[in-house]
This record gives sequence, C-alpha cells and structure tokens, in this order.
Amino acid sequence: MSELPDRLKGAVTFSFGDSPTMADDLLALVLDGRKTATCGRVNDYGEGKETLPVVGRRDVVLDGAGRPAAVIETMEVTVRRFEEVDEAFALAEGEGFRTLGDWREGHEHYFRRNGGFSPDMELVCERFRLVEVLERQI
Repeated sequence: MSELPDRLKGAVTFSFGDSPTMADDLLALVLDGRKTATCGRVNDYGEGKETLPVVGRRDVVLDGAGRPAAVIETMEVTVRRFEEVDEAFALAEGEGFRTLGDWREGHEHYFRRNGGFSPDMELVCERFRLVEVLERQI
C-alpha cells in the first residue's frame, strides 16, 4: 500500500471486492457517484478480519494496486438478512443491477465464491458518502 497522508494515518483502509480488477471497477463507481452503499457478510467482520463500519467514521478506499484513492464517510450501518435487502439498498450499491433480483443473483455468486451463501445469512449493510478523492501516482 502507498503511504497515507499524515492526516489519514490510523484510518481504516480497504478495497472493494475480491480482486484488483473488481476493486478498481467498484472504486470507479464510487468516484463517479453511482456507488453509495456496500455490504458484507457479518462473519467477515471481527478480530483478525475486516473492521466493522461505524457511522461518522472516515475510511480510505484503496484501488486495485493498494494505493489510497478516496475517503468515504459512513452514513448508516444496518444488519439484515440477505433476503431482507430491499431494492433501494441494492440499487444504491451502484453495480449496474437493474432489479433486486439481479442484485441477489450477482451477490449470491460473490458470496458463494467468498466463503458461503445462505438466503438467511446476515449482512452488514453500509451507506456512505464520498468525502475526498486522493491524488494517486499511476
């Protein structure tokens, strides 16, 4: 990972998705304002795993090469079962899904390849806003 500016030292850093390509694609959606939400399996959070989002906290989003690319602020965090995710949240993920059914199909595939899927599994659902785009050396 590239060096963070001093003012961002200690911030939570992460990239979206499960590959460098997906990280870059999802980051691009954040940067152009189409992606304002994300979700992950509750089981993927905790000690030695991903850090749970916290309302008001600002995190650094990394690109596929691990470079700091943007700062987002968490606006809302809810826990709900996969089958309880509504269309408004699904569309806020901004990943090109046109319906809730499309979102469910795409996310089922994602979760299956990343540790498992069940319609009643719990998800951490986060809404965020883009605060700052960071300068990257490409």
